[in-house]
Amino acid sequence: METQLASEDASTRRRVQESIMQHGPSTAAELAERLQLTPAGIRRHLSALTEDGQIEARDQRVYGARGRGRPAKVFALTDRGRASFPQAYDQLALQALSFLAEREGGDAVRQLADSRVAALERRYRELLAQNPDRDPAEALATALSESGYVASTRPAVAGVQVCQHHCPVANVAEQFPELCEAETEAFARLLGVHVQRLATIAHGDGVCTTHVPDPSRAELILSRPETPTSENDPTQQEADHDQH
Repeated sequence: METQLASEDASTRRRVQESIMQHGPSTAAELAERLQLTPAGIRRHLSALTEDGQIEARDQRVYGARGRGRPAKVFALTDRGRASFPQAYDQLALQALSFLAEREGGDAVRQLADSRVAALERRYRELLAQNPDRDPAEALATALSESGYVASTRPAVAGVQVCQHHCPVANVAEQFPELCEAETEAFARLLGVHVQRLATIAHGDGVCTTHVPDPSRAELILSRPETPTSENDPTQQEADHDQH
């Protein structure tokens, strides 16, 4: 029963948003009339949408002479509310990059990709300047998260992995790998080591994963003596011979 009510509420609130989208900023009375809701019902939904940041109340614009009393309140979609409707940003970006590549060539696309990561590099350096003792990979993950990549780090053999759980440009990067390449090269510059991309959302993986080696740990593993086996351990070979 509660699930059904929640679903009905969500459906009604979507209708409220669609009505505001179609008709522009509207009063509670106008919305109630359009959607055939009671005054109490529309107020409840408007309150929930306002609390969720989907809409905001503002004074109604009055053109010409203003009458007595305060202007009526109207409800308008916020940027967050508009973002909940289908967008065509990916398509626009693809068209723009395709046009750029056709007119100026692949180098122009690469220059654009490099300019995108410049802001990330600046933010990373700011974070390290604020706290020089901070782990570089953690600082990179923070800078990425601030750019919408929802990044984290996790330990790995001989290093750490930087994991990006969301990619705002995944659909575009699928056709223009220069975006991923510029990002990977920026990681290497910032961290001062050769990093390796293990997976990308643009290629259908669930997470963009980059391996960041720890040179000291890598050297330790490479210099670790092998575990003796019967093939290369004379003592073990003698024991095997005695058993026979």
